[in-house]
Amino acid sequence: MTTMTSDLAHGEGLPPELDPARPLVASGNLRRRHVVSTFFSSLAVLATAFAVAVMVIVLWTVVSRGGSVISWDFLTKAPPLFGCAGGGIGRAIAGTGLIVAIATAIAMPLGILIALYTSEFASPRARSFIRLVLDLLNGLPSIVIGIFAFGLLVAGHHQSAFAGSFALSIIMLPLIARASQESLAQVPNGLREAANALGVGRRQSVLGVILPSAMSGILTGTILAVARAAGETAPLLIVSSIYKGSYSFDFFGSAIPNIPVEIFRLSESADPAGYERAWGAALVLVIFILATSVLGRMLFARSKAKASR
Repeated sequence: MTTMTSDLAHGEGLPPELDPARPLVASGNLRRRHVVSTFFSSLAVLATAFAVAVMVIVLWTVVSRGGSVISWDFLTKAPPLFGCAGGGIGRAIAGTGLIVAIATAIAMPLGILIALYTSEFASPRARSFIRLVLDLLNGLPSIVIGIFAFGLLVAGHHQSAFAGSFALSIIMLPLIARASQESLAQVPNGLREAANALGVGRRQSVLGVILPSAMSGILTGTILAVARAAGETAPLLIVSSIYKGSYSFDFFGSAIPNIPVEIFRLSESADPAGYERAWGAALVLVIFILATSVLGRMLFARSKAKASR
């Protein structure tokens, strides 16, 4: 009896499929699942490599064609007369900065208020409905938003820089609101409970404890929204594309130069020298968007690291 038990422990006297010393070999469904898993993993790697390759090609094209144009004069001077060499996009850079800054001033407070109401005061049903609305608004084509701004602020009046900022603020609003919601959701409930235990009112708790704790994530979402809005062209073509040659500070009364419209205008111009300036303006815009996106990602990683401590 003892000998039989010892033989079974060593796998002797057992069928081959029950031998514990036999190496595991995939068979049947397990082999098929392994093949499918390998196929889709390889497909995901190829898709990622394709996306990276497209990004590298686009960046290389913009840098190679627009890098030679970049200079201090190009970044600061006004556009030249038709057919003349030189000139720059200084007014367009200033105009884009102003339009995006006003759009941020409109969208950021509204986005934070929406996120505060959704996270701290709304019922679960209202919370899910608001999030659905924000996701739908984020998915709207920018040209549709531009048409809406045109019908609201331009039709029957005239184009203006404010109309451009208003259109861009609609694009930025869902991005800021959703990022703020996620940041508020990461605030530990212990802070809320501690504020309630100390007898702090709900409004004071939200404004003095919860909101400051989530501010780094909110700023990160705002920076990423700025990067998204700075490159939008369709709304600005509709509501803020007809402007004078000289820079105007009449923000509500007239359109002002901006980089996306300037790129479109130069690329469609009959002046061959305008093509080079269009590539240079595109390079400036790409550098700004990349730098802003990298800054936003760095701030997001930093805030996430602080939250995990």
